[in-house]
Amino acid sequence: MRFDVLTLFPEMFPGYLGQSLLNLAIERGLVEVEVHNIRDWAKGKHKSVDDRPFGGGPGMVLSPEPVVECVEEVQQQADAPGKVVMLTPGGRRLDQKVVEEYSEAQRLVLLCGRYEGFDQRVVDILQPDELSIGDFILNGGEVAAMVVIDAVVRMVPGVLGDEQSNKQDSFSGEDRLLEFAQYTRPREYRGHVVPEVLLTGNHPEIAEWRKQNSLERTRRRRSDLLAGNQEQDDSDEV
Repeated sequence: MRFDVLTLFPEMFPGYLGQSLLNLAIERGLVEVEVHNIRDWAKGKHKSVDDRPFGGGPGMVLSPEPVVECVEEVQQQADAPGKVVMLTPGGRRLDQKVVEEYSEAQRLVLLCGRYEGFDQRVVDILQPDELSIGDFILNGGEVAAMVVIDAVVRMVPGVLGDEQSNKQDSFSGEDRLLEFAQYTRPREYRGHVVPEVLLTGNHPEIAEWRKQNSLERTRRRRSDLLAGNQEQDDSDEV
């Protein structure tokens, strides 16, 4: 799978790309990540990529010309043009379903905003999938792009050592519940002990304990997920 990141701050990415599972996936040829500087498509002596907003107001707005031309040229650098994703607070919310949807694409072109955002004509011309990682404001879309890459790359076959790992993650599977509690050695620490059922080797009982623990954790921490499951069940009955 290929990711193309379009940004005004490419220097933010080398450290991130050189770490952990992502670096291993890149080295093994399972994932390709290319970072492009939008400013390379800017015109003029000063390579300006933004300007004051028409109608007044604070801040600067990213100009359409360098952004659109950058996206179009980058899309031509591989056989598949890819799915263009604009990281913006006004986009649809990222969740595991979106991650799974993105993982089915051969290529994602991640467009990172800055300042007061993009000129609306960037959206009108490119028709990107506008995506938000939450109801808060970042300094730019670079961190959000890293979040998208980090989540999607886990779905790429061969990236995880155990292919069952992402099926047990929170928000995954049919129920979309929180993951059950995990334990490792030692069996006892400061008076806290590992649940006895996990030490029995009885896999059906362990599976049932994990299912119930997952439900209870979800009920206490994210009851809205249970409500979503109930709505889905109700719709299935219609």
